[in-house]
This record gives sequence, structure tokens and C-alpha cells, in this order.
Amino acid sequence: MLRRLLRPLLRPLALAFCLLALTIPPAAAKPLTVLLDWFVNPDHGPLVVAQEAGYFAEAGLEVELIAPADPNDPPKLVAAEKAEVAVTYQPQVHMQAAAGLPLVRIATLVATPLNSVVVLDEGPIKTLADLKGRKIGYSVGGFEDALLGTMLASHGVKLDEVELINVNFALSPSIVAGKVDATIGAFRNFELNQMDINGTPGRAFYPEEHGVPAYDELVLVAHRDHLDDPRLPKLVAAIGRATRHMVNHPEESWEMFAQAYPDLNDELNRRAWADTLPRFALRPAALDTTRYETFGAFLKEQGLIDTVPPLDTYARQID
Repeated sequence: MLRRLLRPLLRPLALAFCLLALTIPPAAAKPLTVLLDWFVNPDHGPLVVAQEAGYFAEAGLEVELIAPADPNDPPKLVAAEKAEVAVTYQPQVHMQAAAGLPLVRIATLVATPLNSVVVLDEGPIKTLADLKGRKIGYSVGGFEDALLGTMLASHGVKLDEVELINVNFALSPSIVAGKVDATIGAFRNFELNQMDINGTPGRAFYPEEHGVPAYDELVLVAHRDHLDDPRLPKLVAAIGRATRHMVNHPEESWEMFAQAYPDLNDELNRRAWADTLPRFALRPAALDTTRYETFGAFLKEQGLIDTVPPLDTYARQID
């Protein structure tokens, strides 16, 4: 009896609650943390454009781009489940996988090597063979030694026939000052532009043209146990959308980047932006299995890894 009497009152009340629920915005998406490999620069263009153009937001993502205090930390933090995604380098992915880190490449940002051997354009070094007996500056040992050794060997020069000097990150200044005759580790889209702007043009020798298998420079990695995170395919798709926008609208995209990071709005970064543009992966999710297998074999041959893990344990295509 009581239920029958209350029913006319409950119906409008229930309708009111339904209408109220429709007007309340859904809870904000859980932020997705992307740790960069270094401070923000044009190499991160697709990430920045995806953020500034609203592509992440349209995909229902809230993405935080964070520059690390230590460039070595991002992959380790993802492996420790302290962040969802990190920007790193394909060679590092192979070595991290061989060391047992639970990291998997899920996308590519920069699809060509950027590393190079740089010399003064008007200097005495015309070919890599001319480096025999010369001084070569470097920042990071290990992989760069293998890179340089292979490049030199393609011209009949042994690694112990050159003098390696640690110049930290003063790559271009060390050449200009005459402290070294060449450097390994200079990014072709930055150091060459910096040298040209300073009035001391440089010239680069590219690893992929001198015996080193081609590889992806910048890639994204996630934790192996979290590849089913539904946000990851959305992230990769938004990056691809941003890359296509950059290719179709380079000036507009540069303005987005410059407005987001006004301290980077200078000649060097504008030039680097233009030089990096054709190197971004148009299909970030796509995985070139042959390239990865070939490069893994190269690293093993160079003694940088003991074994080459199965490819699907450290590189996947998610889309």
C-alpha cells in the first residue's frame, strides 16, 4: 500500500537524478606519464604537437611530458612501474632487453639514426681513412665505440689507431677549438646547424653509410606487463596524427612548438625542426622486424650484448 502511494513521487525523483547524472562531467582520465630522454627539443616534435593540437585530449588522454633530471633514468623508471612510457633509443632497447629489463618498444619517433661523425667542413679530414692517427672526441662510451669502430673499419682503420678523448657534451666546441679532429655522437640535426650558425661549418659521416645497420634513433617503451593498457594505442595513434600534421603543415606546427616552449624559439631549433621533420616515423606503431633483428645481431657481434632475446619480448606493434 505504502509503495503504491509513494510510486508517483519516486518517478519524478528518479528522473531528476538521471538528468543530474547526465550533466556531471565524467571523471578526468588518469594522467599518462611520458618521460622524455632529454630536455624538450625538436626531436620530440610529434609529442608536443599532439599535446598542443589537442590530439591527446581528443583521444581521451591526459598526457604529461616530463624531462628527466638524469637522461639515464626514464627507462629504469618505466621498468620500476613509476611511469607508463619513456622515450629512449633503439640501441638501448636491445641492451636493456639483454640485461633483463621488462621494457618493450611500442612506437617510433625518429626512424633514422641521428648520430654521426662530424669534422670541420674545410678541415683536413676528407674521408674516414684520414682519421688514422687523429684525435676523436666522444661523450658516451660503449655503443659509440662500436659505432666508430665499425665506421673506421669500413675504411681500413682500426679503433686503436685513433686517440679517443672524452669531451663530455662539448662536441662542437671541441672541434672548433682544435682539441680534436672529429667527434662521434654529434646529432646531425643539431651540431651541424650549431657549427654553421657559429661560422664554422661542419660535415658529417653517417653510420648507416659506413657499415652500421640502420636503426631507429628515438622510440617509446612501456612495461611488458602493461601492454594491454588501452591508453597506449590511443597515445601512438595521436602521435601518428601529429606527425602527419607536421609534414602537411610544417610552419603551423613549428609555431605550436615555439609557443609552447618560447625559450626554444631561436635559429638553431628552427633549423633542427626542419632537418628532423623528414626523419619522423609516419607510422609510429609499425615495427620493422628485419631492422631490429639485424641490429640485435650487430650488437652481439660487437660484444655489447651476450645474447639476442626473442624479438617479441622487447619490441611490439600496438595499434
